[in-house]
Formats: sequence, C-alpha cells, structure tokens
Amino acid sequence: MKGRLRPPNYRLRLYTVLMVLMLATTGLIGKAVAVQILGKEFYQREGDARFLREVSIPAYRGMIADRNGEPLAVSTPVASLWAVPGDVLAAKDRIPQLAQSLGIGEEPLMQRLVQRAGKEFVYLKRHISPDEAAEVAALGIPGVHVQREFRRYYPAGEAMAHVIGYTDIDDHGQEGLELAYEHWLAGKPGSKRVIQDRRGHRVEDVDMLSAAEPGKTLELSIDRRIQYLAYRELKAALALNKATAGTVVVLDVPTGEVLAMVNLPGYNPNQRERQRGSSVRNRAVTDVFEPGSVIKAFTVAAALESGKFKPDSRIETSPGTMAVSGGFLVRDVKNFGTLDVTGIITKSSNVGATKLAMAVPDEYLYDMYHRFGFGVISASGFPGESPGVLPDYRRWRPIEKVTLSYGYGLSVTALQLASAYAALANEGRMRAPTFVKGGATPDTAVIDPALARTVMMMLETVTGPAGTARKAAIPYYRVAGKSGTSRKAGIGGYQQARYISLFAGMAPVSAPRLACVVVINDPTAGAYYGGYVAAPVFGQVIGGALRLLDIPPDSPLVLEAAARTAAEEADASAEAVGEPTLP
Repeated sequence: MKGRLRPPNYRLRLYTVLMVLMLATTGLIGKAVAVQILGKEFYQREGDARFLREVSIPAYRGMIADRNGEPLAVSTPVASLWAVPGDVLAAKDRIPQLAQSLGIGEEPLMQRLVQRAGKEFVYLKRHISPDEAAEVAALGIPGVHVQREFRRYYPAGEAMAHVIGYTDIDDHGQEGLELAYEHWLAGKPGSKRVIQDRRGHRVEDVDMLSAAEPGKTLELSIDRRIQYLAYRELKAALALNKATAGTVVVLDVPTGEVLAMVNLPGYNPNQRERQRGSSVRNRAVTDVFEPGSVIKAFTVAAALESGKFKPDSRIETSPGTMAVSGGFLVRDVKNFGTLDVTGIITKSSNVGATKLAMAVPDEYLYDMYHRFGFGVISASGFPGESPGVLPDYRRWRPIEKVTLSYGYGLSVTALQLASAYAALANEGRMRAPTFVKGGATPDTAVIDPALARTVMMMLETVTGPAGTARKAAIPYYRVAGKSGTSRKAGIGGYQQARYISLFAGMAPVSAPRLACVVVINDPTAGAYYGGYVAAPVFGQVIGGALRLLDIPPDSPLVLEAAARTAAEEADASAEAVGEPTLP
C-alpha cells in the first residue's frame, strides 16, 4: 500500500489562524497608536486642512450722520457669490445653468474659471441681494459659495456727494469724508473656524476666533436741510444763468463748522460705475480762482489798520481811471468822483482800492491777506485741499500790488474765502473750518474786534440801496457782504467773455451767525456781475437758513421790491471787473 494519508492537524491550523489574527490585531493596534497618539498632530492637521476653515466675519462700516442725526451714509447687508474654479470645472455640465442664473454669458464665465483654475477663490458676482444669492446657492452647483458683505448707500445722493465722497467695492473710502475718516468709520473684521464638507458647504461653527468690531458713527457739522436748500438754489441759478459750474459754502460763524457745501455739476455716489473725473472733485476745497472785488474788504482792513485812513477819509477816483506804472490803466465802471473809504466798498471802486493799497507798505498788505488764511491750507482736514496762491511781497512788482488790491494775481478757494469772511463776522477771530459737529478748534485773533466791526458795517452798505448787491438783501435781516466779478484766465491771458461771479457775506449783522460764499462759473445768459448772478443765491440760501435755525430778525424794516428799470438795476449791480495782466 502506497503510504497512508496523515490525518489533518486541526490544532496546528487553529494555532496558525490564531497567530495570524493576533499579528493582525497587533498591527491594527500599532497603527491605531501611531495614528491616534504618535501621529495625532500630523493627521489632525491634515484633516483640518481638508475640512476645517477659518472664515472672515465682515464688519459693519460706521454710519455718517448730519448734525441732527439724519443718516447721510449707511451700510446695508448684501451677498457676493464666489467659487472654487476647479470644483466648478469638474461639473462642466452645470456651467450653462450657472451662467444663466448669474445673468452672464457662458463663454466669459468659462474663460474666467479656466484662467483661475489653479486658484481656490474667484468672485462670480458681488453685491447682490441676499435673496438673489440664495436662489443661485439653491441650485447646488459644486464649488459655488455665498459670502456676506456690506454695500454703502447714500440717501442724500448728489446733494451731499462732494462732502461725503464714496467707498469702493471693498467698502474702503475713496473720496471726501469717507476717505478722510477711514480710520474712524472702518470696522475691524472678525474671524471664526468652521467645518466644511468636501463640497465646501458649512457643516458646523467650531470656534469664534475674534468678533467683528463695527466702525464708529461720524456726526458731521453739516445740516442736511441747509445743504438741500443750497443745492436747490445753486442748481436753479446755474440753469437760469446758463453757467457751467458753481459752489456754495455756508459756515457757522461762532464755531467755524461747515453747515453746507455744495458743488455742481455733481454725481450720484450710489452709482459707483458712473463716477468720473471732474464731477467727483470737491471744487469748494480743490479749485482756486481769482476773487476779484471780494478781496477789497481785506484791502480796506489793511488801509484802516495802518492808521493812514479812517472810514470817512476822502479818496478822489475821478475820472474813473488811473494810470499806473508800465502804462497799465485801472478802470471803474463809471466816474464815482470823490468817495470816502466806505464808498469804495459800496461802489466797488478799483481806483479807490488801488489808492488805498499804494499808500501802505507791501509787507503790510501781504500780512493782512495772509492773516486771513489766503495762501495757506485752511486745516479743515478735507482730502486734496488747495492752499491757493498768495505771491510773496518781496517778489511783487508795482503792477502786481495794484491788481492784488482788487482781487487779481492771487487765487483762493471758496472755503478759504468763507473762512475769511466768517473771521470778519466773528470780531476778527479766525477758526479753522471743521466738518465734524463739536470739532471747533481754538480761535486766533487776526485783527482788532473794533476794526472787524467797522469793516462789516462798511460791507452792509453793499446790500443797501446804493450798493452793488441789493439782490443779496434778506427781508427783516441785516446783511453784509461783497460782490465780485473776475475774468477767467486762459491760454494767452484773460478771456474777454468768460467770468466768475461771486458773493461773500454774513448775516445777521447785529449778531453774525452765518457766513456764506457763492461762486458761479461761466455765466452765459447775459448778466455776469456778481451782484446779479451770485448775490441772489446768497439771499435765498441764507434767508432760508436763518429761518430754519430760528434766528430772530434784527431789522424792523420790510424790504420792498421797488420797481426799477433794467438800466437802473444794471447800474446798481455793476462793479469794476478790471483789465488785469498776468504777472
């Protein structure tokens, strides 16, 4: 018999199986120890990298309000759609549906995703309504996510645009007070950790790392009611006079606070894509111009302060012209004959202003202009503010001193001019203008209070029956001010048919509260004198503002609109424009 089969060794087999199981169990335990204990931190990091995310919590930008708490700039919640390009491209069949829901073409969307295929983030559509974003998210397209953001909204629109400015799409200030007070308005974003699934959907909030800190509210000195009033009257004046641009600035005399600042043409800050070029700049602080006869108030102040003249000192202006060095001829609109110093202001005599200026030293005249803030930044803190131009007296030629006396050869901004007239109204004490309620700075004495009151009384005659700016008069209130008309400089010299019409003044004279400057650029409807074009805007704006602020009347007389012929009106409102030459 060939050999007998040995019986199977079941015990050996059992031991073998048990040994294999024990080795496997030991291996599993070892692996578990390696993963859970020895390699815990490594695997935790790897897992977190795949499912744990740190996300930003957007911060609410601070509100901008007017002096009465009315909102001028607020942030509203919006949503933005973003995507992981690689995840979306992995589901190409869903891209047409995504493009349709976003309202964009399929090809541009595909191109954007392909170009950024190696990135983890790309915006699809920003600043849309939360409901619209929810509709897109509900489609469940892989790689598409929703992010909460804020968008700035400006309730006052164009009327407040140049003061407030605007923010960019990332809610950072770009112009105006939005830019100047970025550090105050901008909030501090927070962050938290969340768990996301493999499609990027948030599963659970894990940990709050830092809470979002909202920006602070900025309360401005601006009074929205006066701002709207100035905007309305300026817009009407530009249309009436067929002018290209204009500015109105209203200051609170005791504090230097800016109550209104309007420029036209303007823009709507709610339409970010339409903000372009010159319409965006705040002309009241960036654009400079030669002030013309408005400067005569400070020429007269220098003459009186020198002690060489008194308000009733007699000045001969006949025959209405005056030859100065170099063959230059100073002209008045007509022969005013003999005038006192007050009459030089009342009639706006260039010849009279020239004689006053020539009688005082150069440095004396320069110092008076400089003390009132011409040639230096007003320190309002507004971005892009211009200092204007006041040439150093050591470089003056005789002709330059002559033209400076009636407003040529120097340049100012509307805010500088308003601040200077506010200082006259504030008994010769100057304050830096401010856009913040309660932000008044200490004042500085620039001239003697008695001299400031004297000059203001002279300026009151300008709005009286014999003055050049009767249209600035306000019923029941005493008004002081000065009209001005200057030629615009261009290539090759001053332009014969292009003017700037101005009026600067204050009211009520008995206890000055408001100072205002009106600038109208390029009036082309016929009239161009400041007393005709700019003075009526002053009367309407300040008249309305006095009533809005409940400032009591200080004149018992009711001003009657006396019937006058066109010729009489023209004679009363005319002022010497002059024929200056560029230095």
